[in-house]
Amino acid sequence: MMAKKAEILIVDDVSENIMILGDLLGGDYETRFALNGKDALEMAVGGGFDLILLDVMMPGLDGYEVCRRLKSDERTLDIPVIFVTARDEVEDEAHGLSLGAVDYITKPFNAPIVRARVKTHVELKYKSDLLARMAQLDGLTGVANRRHFDEILDREWKRAVRAKSWLSLLLLDIDHFKRFNDLYGHPMGDACLKRVASCLEATSSRAGDLVARYGGEEFVILLPGNDAVGAEKVAEQVRQGVRDLAIEHAGSPVATMVTVSIGVSALIPTEERSSSRLVAKADECLYEAKEQGRDRIRYKDG
Repeated sequence: MMAKKAEILIVDDVSENIMILGDLLGGDYETRFALNGKDALEMAVGGGFDLILLDVMMPGLDGYEVCRRLKSDERTLDIPVIFVTARDEVEDEAHGLSLGAVDYITKPFNAPIVRARVKTHVELKYKSDLLARMAQLDGLTGVANRRHFDEILDREWKRAVRAKSWLSLLLLDIDHFKRFNDLYGHPMGDACLKRVASCLEATSSRAGDLVARYGGEEFVILLPGNDAVGAEKVAEQVRQGVRDLAIEHAGSPVATMVTVSIGVSALIPTEERSSSRLVAKADECLYEAKEQGRDRIRYKDG
């Protein structure tokens, strides 16, 4: 399967310049175009671009102001910007770089230089994105790690406050996992964690749901937009899904296979509350599930 082409947004109020750059780059990249700063900002927010080629001198919002706004918006701040300009004064270049641009291309265009600089910054963006993704993942299971979960929880909490929408969380623990490790050994324990993590990801497959390894044999699933009824339904699917893996656990007093206990919390966030309340309530419910025999779900109003 061919790798997906990088996407480049070309912004210039002169159609001829757009056509030149499009012809230079269209064979190697997916290119889209904007004729003004306002359209460029709207496209950048929703476009998932890998690079923006941005003309400096435009009516209305000039390139400097567009770049400043791109770099002040968390949705677009990581998109590298190359300024395209006929101005080659040192002060102009320094000002553009101070706003967050990564490079300059001057008019009239030198085709080999344009291709080389674009290629360099697209490759750097790819490597940067790869490192960022790796930093977000748990090294063993491949699901999100605790740090990334904390970041997403904070973001989704603020979003739910603004939207006055539900936010739910499942906190689950593999029952008697220490006994599993003692009986079968740590390599088998690692394999068990991986299979459970894959099961959780397959069960909570909605866009926006997040599965993370919370620590040791604990996992967490964040369910934006899900109320208590929906969250409990997902929890039961998870509980049964793990049982259906049929991973032998002869050391468990609960069942002959690996099982999980799950605590569920669900609420509509408010500014007066903290996201830690969602986790604390799920933790309380998980404790109750374990105290009451494990391989079960517990929920309390938050």
